[in-house]
Amino acid sequence: MKPVLIIRTGQAPAAIRSRHGDFPHWFRLATRLRRERVQVVDVAAGEVLPPVHEVAGAIVTGSSAMVTARLPWSEHTAGWIRDAMDAELPLFGVCYGHQLMAQALGGRVDYLPGGREIGTQPIEPSPGHERDPLTRVLRGSFRAHTTHEQSVLEPPPDAIILARSARDPHHLLRYGPSAVSVQFHPEFNAEVMRAYIRRRRTDLRGEGADPERIFNAVAATPMARRLLRQFARLHGWTESA
Repeated sequence: MKPVLIIRTGQAPAAIRSRHGDFPHWFRLATRLRRERVQVVDVAAGEVLPPVHEVAGAIVTGSSAMVTARLPWSEHTAGWIRDAMDAELPLFGVCYGHQLMAQALGGRVDYLPGGREIGTQPIEPSPGHERDPLTRVLRGSFRAHTTHEQSVLEPPPDAIILARSARDPHHLLRYGPSAVSVQFHPEFNAEVMRAYIRRRRTDLRGEGADPERIFNAVAATPMARRLLRQFARLHGWTESA
């Protein structure tokens, strides 16, 4: 059986990793993928991606890097994403992965107007989302964890917008029958979200935000996680959503 790639574009801060684990662990738990089904490739550390035809699909993780920096490993991964799209390989991008997929496919990424979006946010499905095989499970607004400074400002020309937040109109995009990406973090649990807010407390105060209010508003996000599991089930990575 072909593996599911976790394309690792970064890692959680050391203090968070030591307490909660890191991106591959969170994604494996969130998707319910068996350990032996997963292959992790750390592109930010220079590891080489396998040929597209050797894998069953890929998740592209978040990162502390910025897509607009166009780092060599990031640009190489963007080329791999374009090859994967040509092969209709199942792809699920998250945060940096969301932005990288959009940029690779002709969209525009830059800093989110108004500054950082962080914390548990209400996400609103777009009209017609019930016709999409992924988002038809939604029954209105749902909660999702966020932490990002850059965002997709202009989606690729043929992308379908499936959900938004109050500040970011492109939180969930579909690029084709097998490829979607999300700006929010379906792999985060509430404790991980609180750890990120705690780490950014000084920055948030300097930006005029109220870190205590954001921290206290963190809540469970079962529907965001269900979307990731639904994607895994729809593309044969797992047996149940």
